Amino acid sequence: MQLCLAFFGLSLAGFDVPPWLAAALALTLWTGAFLAEIWRGCVESISKGQWEASSSLAMGYLQQMRYVILPQALRIAVPPTVGFSVQVIKGTALTSIIGFIELSKASTMLTNATFRPFTVYAFVALIYFALCWPLSKASQALERKLNVAHHGH
Repeated sequence: MQLCLAFFGLSLAGFDVPPWLAAALALTLWTGAFLAEIWRGCVESISKGQWEASSSLAMGYLQQMRYVILPQALRIAVPPTVGFSVQVIKGTALTSIIGFIELSKASTMLTNATFRPFTVYAFVALIYFALCWPLSKASQALERKLNVAHHGH
């Protein structure tokens, strides 16, 4: 819906926008809004006692955020942030609504041309895997590191 609005809405408003730019703009705004909401929720989930304790140490707002709140919020934010990032990569297939020939469309065309569907779809699956697997591995490593930091002290 937002992709269609970005593409057709901007062109109706008189802006000549190439499809790639419209998609990039829509995905960027959508991703930004989602991540901001995830991170805001994580900061809000830190208990009031943490705020009160850090303010009793005569810390200013920025110091509280830097040394007390954000390190805890980051630990909570890693899994949903990475999960969402993987969703965004999968969601880029949605941009075909505007008229892209994205991976699965291209693979169907290749299959029709080569009559080797298994090879073509296996390759497409590999591309998606190559995009998503390192992301989730990195998140696991980051989660482990943060949990070790948390439980080690």
